[in-house]
Amino acid sequence: MSHYRFGIEEEFFVVDAQTKSSARRMPPGMFDELKDCLGEQVSVELLQSQLEIATQPATATGSALDELRHLRRAAAKVAAEHGLGLIAAGTHPTAAWEAARQTQSNRYDGLMNDLKMIGERNMLCGLHVHVELPDPDQRVDVMRRMVPYIPHFVALSTSSPFWQSRQTGLMGYRLAAYDELPRTGLPHMFETNADYERYVEALVQARAIVDSSYLWWTIRPSRKLPTLELRAPDSCTRLEDSVAIAALYRALARFLVRNPHHNKEAGAVDRAIADENKWRAQRYGVHGSFVDLTQRRALSVRDAVEGLVNLVAEDAEALGCLDALMHARTIAEAGTSADVQLAVFEEAKHRTGNKGEALKAVQTWLASATVQ
Repeated sequence: MSHYRFGIEEEFFVVDAQTKSSARRMPPGMFDELKDCLGEQVSVELLQSQLEIATQPATATGSALDELRHLRRAAAKVAAEHGLGLIAAGTHPTAAWEAARQTQSNRYDGLMNDLKMIGERNMLCGLHVHVELPDPDQRVDVMRRMVPYIPHFVALSTSSPFWQSRQTGLMGYRLAAYDELPRTGLPHMFETNADYERYVEALVQARAIVDSSYLWWTIRPSRKLPTLELRAPDSCTRLEDSVAIAALYRALARFLVRNPHHNKEAGAVDRAIADENKWRAQRYGVHGSFVDLTQRRALSVRDAVEGLVNLVAEDAEALGCLDALMHARTIAEAGTSADVQLAVFEEAKHRTGNKGEALKAVQTWLASATVQ
């Protein structure tokens, strides 16, 4: 029996410990110290102001939560020795992309040469969840049938209401900026693994991409691992939110494997509706509504989350992650990191009458909540 092993990857902004402003460069030696401390579980990103940590493959949600807490605190401790800190959010409230510096590597050199200014603007951090499927050949089929649920994960993770010191009006601005990149957004509705492989092969042979890791969809088959990787969520400020989203995704993956006829006919119309709902999730977070294709009506995000939780509860119980799954209900009711950021901003703005001070208050909360 498959245990649907899973792993969580979290991206962070590296910030000045005092001002909480985004760091332009990583200090010499800092990443070497991080590697000494965390080994292969820490890696650099396209820009020097970002870091990524990754858990080991896990079957127990509690151990993943403990490991994430350890990784965050250990990375923050090393950063603190260099006068820096960490922030987990989809966007940094005040970071100016023009000031960011690229991380030097052959891959990133090639990316920046290809993407130009779009790459320079990639001041964005996400949460990625890998789930191992019993048969890797199922990944494309499960990915297609998962597409209608991608907006649920976006809504539950919104943590990017600010961009370059401006309130965007969106709860999750990150994907609006990220979708400037090619090969992003929802995946194409490939019906078979062979169709997907033909697509990848065509792009590689035409030298449009190096390999399938250059497909940056909201969900994709992993190139290196026998997993299906969720990439839609913003980086979650609160640990419990990261783990709840991972539990929901893992349980849904198991449900779809066990129920091969669920969303079996998902095609162009379903993808178009999911694309609309993805936008609604970015704009309104958990406070909006989705287009319900089956019932031809608006369905509140909270009701949509409740329905999804109920759908996969049996699978979550079998996987031992029911408690973590139920926290998704709490997020839907109480709000995401974006809700807290906006509340902190409004309170500080009312108290000080100063927008700059209000943004500093948001950054202070983010830095504190990231390491709890």
